[in-house]
Order: sequence, then C-alpha cells, then structure tokens
Amino acid sequence: MDVALICKALGDANRLKIVKMLSDGEKCGCKLLEAFEITQPTLSHHMKILCECGLVETRREGRWSHYSLSGETLSVFQAFIGGLNGTRGGDCGCR
Repeated sequence: MDVALICKALGDANRLKIVKMLSDGEKCGCKLLEAFEITQPTLSHHMKILCECGLVETRREGRWSHYSLSGETLSVFQAFIGGLNGTRGGDCGCR
C-alpha cells in the first residue's frame, strides 16, 4: 500500500465525497454520478485514481460498474493514521 498515493487521491474534494458515499456500501457508477455536477468521463477519471491507489474496488455488471471500499486497504490506512502522534516530543537538545 502506498500511503502517499492514498493521501493524494483523498486530496480532491470530489474523491473524498465519493469515499464518504461508499462508506455505507457499494454504489453503482450511475448513483455516484447523480450526486455530482460532473460528466461521466470525469467520474471515471476520479474512480480510476481511487482504484489505482487501492482504496476502491470495482466490479462490472453488464455495462455498469459498481464500486466499494477495499476493507483491507482501508484498515491498513486507518492503522497508519492512528499511529500518528500529534503530541510534542521530548527536548531535542537544540539551543
């Protein structure tokens, strides 16, 4: 898993909204498209980026694509984020 790729993918407001939408289950591309004022090729571009970083999985059903979050990638990314510590460390000795 490439954490930098995931962070880059989530750096776009539309992709962040897509991930939030997928957090409650699989969605057809047509349902995702309804939530945005973008074209189908633009949605496809966003989905390609989310799939390439591993956050989203796709399955084809006829002519439609159905998208869902990758539980495995999400768990690893959550562990990475959870391991970050925002507290100040000890004295580094610089003066």
